[in-house]
Amino acid sequence: MPGSKKKLQEINAAPMADIAFLLLIFFLVTTTLDTDSGIMRRLPPMPREEDMQNQDRIRERNVFLVMINKNNELLVELEPFDITQLRERAKEFIANPNNDPALPEKTMQEVPYFGTVEVCNKGVISVQNDRGTSYKMYLQVQNELVAAYNELRDELAMQKFGERFDDLPEDQQEAIRTIYPLNISEAEPKNVGGQ
Repeated sequence: MPGSKKKLQEINAAPMADIAFLLLIFFLVTTTLDTDSGIMRRLPPMPREEDMQNQDRIRERNVFLVMINKNNELLVELEPFDITQLRERAKEFIANPNNDPALPEKTMQEVPYFGTVEVCNKGVISVQNDRGTSYKMYLQVQNELVAAYNELRDELAMQKFGERFDDLPEDQQEAIRTIYPLNISEAEPKNVGGQ
């Protein structure tokens, strides 16, 4: 029939919306997103009330001052310092191996697996930065300080137990943490640099 037109059938598009929705969910679930770098830190326990009442003030020798200015320059104990040497300097402060009177005080303490040993648990590393400090520099300093603790803990674990710190059971790790407690204090950023 030459004069008649064939009527086209309409396509039902409703299932297409369902398929598009399922594909969207699939891509949202399977896509990985870049994560921001950050610092995993366990907060120290609250001091006991009697410790707070008896504490007059922290002695100067027990504080290791690390500052970063707005130009990302590192100052250790108010002197310009190279970040490549920060880890070794922090390790010396944390351990006080020669019982130096200029470094943190040591006290005798009963520690499981070690007996009664001298523990340098009064030392605090105080990190202060300017509001203009870059996050990259801040993270580099934090990484060096945490690496100092990790290296000291690994060295002690290898010496005492013949294994790395992370491979030890929790009770042995806790004993080493008692000898080398992670004491890093962060002050609120200051607007010293004017940015």
